[in-house]
Amino acid sequence: MCRTYVDYPIYDVLQMVGKANRPMLDDEGRCVIMCQGSKKDFFKKFLYEPLPVESHLDHCLHDHFNAEIVTKTIENKQDAVDYLTWTFLYRRMTQNPNYYNLQGMSHRHLSDHLSELVENTLHDLEQSKCISIEDEMDVAPLNLGMIAAYYYINYTTIELFSMSLNAKTKIRGLIEIISNAAEYKNIPIRHHEDTLLRQLAQKVPHKLNNPKFNDPHVKTNLLLQAHLSRMQLSAELQSDTEEILSKAIRLIQACVDVLSSNGWLSPALAAMELAQMVTQAMWSKDSYLKQLPYFTSEHIKRCTDKGVESIFDIMEMEDEDRSGLLQLTDAQMADVARFCNRYPNIELAYEVVERDNIKSGSPVLVQVQLEREEEVTGPVVAPLFPQVSWVAVHFPIGTRSRTVKLDFVAPAMGIHNYTLYFMSDAYMGCDQEYKFSVDVKEADSDSDSD
Repeated sequence: MCRTYVDYPIYDVLQMVGKANRPMLDDEGRCVIMCQGSKKDFFKKFLYEPLPVESHLDHCLHDHFNAEIVTKTIENKQDAVDYLTWTFLYRRMTQNPNYYNLQGMSHRHLSDHLSELVENTLHDLEQSKCISIEDEMDVAPLNLGMIAAYYYINYTTIELFSMSLNAKTKIRGLIEIISNAAEYKNIPIRHHEDTLLRQLAQKVPHKLNNPKFNDPHVKTNLLLQAHLSRMQLSAELQSDTEEILSKAIRLIQACVDVLSSNGWLSPALAAMELAQMVTQAMWSKDSYLKQLPYFTSEHIKRCTDKGVESIFDIMEMEDEDRSGLLQLTDAQMADVARFCNRYPNIELAYEVVERDNIKSGSPVLVQVQLEREEEVTGPVVAPLFPQVSWVAVHFPIGTRSRTVKLDFVAPAMGIHNYTLYFMSDAYMGCDQEYKFSVDVKEADSDSDSD
């Protein structure tokens, strides 16, 4: 692959120049642009003269159309054309036709261009299995399209997930698949950064096969693993890691939905576990105590030597014993207490409704009662995760319990075993699972029902 340097887009330069002054705060600002002498007049022209604003909607139209089809704003191709006529893109096409590759300025040329744009975009969405096209006109959302719209991810990303995920996918495969998402194609590769990434590749647990260190997706994979290993990174790489993490959770959640839609339990559980790992910056093999603030390997060793291996063990200790074991300052102990107060401590009870009268082909209703020990006082405690996250199971204000109803269709006659999973999306060590069996009776015959 040929490597070369490219200029910053003029829009990025203008945005950076704008940072030199804080509106309503600074009276003046100063910005210095260092460039080649031959480009001095070029920058002066764009800095001192008005810059026309053009639309880039045609570069990302697939995701817009997909979202509008999911919400049923667009139900056919004519709706899609009408949708475009209300956009800034449509206004600029007539003002700057060459920029948008129009063949002419007449109404006919504009209409043909819009029709071709709609046809190509919808065809790509159909090929990605995000939508279906019926009778060459009507459009309807498919499962992948709804997942992409819900999690606000690129249509090529959901296609990648659909083609790459399978029943045998594990954590390593999930990290690789997520790292190849289109959302990470613009992660920057800086001058000589390939050397740093090559060194990082030697330290991460999951080695890459023939990695190209000038590939943003390879960099994403390495930085995700470095985050889970809590490695010390340079300021630039740490900034890139934060950008990667800002998109990681919704990409993982989209993977969960794709896997669940295919009925693949093990990889779906692995994806949920990966969400916990990314939020808490640790691997699944690490001690759960590593989630606690200020806990070093020495703290964890002292705790495990005393038989304290989980967050609940810490919570159940006497105050005096806990202080003597942890040897933290009062301020640090307060942060540990804050973490423990927000750690999910939820009692789960379930009941199979009309358990003795379940017949093949009929719905099975499982009623789940969730009850928390204490009030949740704030967002998830995750110091190494750059965004605020909230616990996924929400309770009505003023209550500590919630009832959830699950249903599925009873299989053929016989005794069938099931497992009920209760998973956190942010904390490790608080997942629960319950096994139960259902004795399915033979379905009523038509003559009996008559």
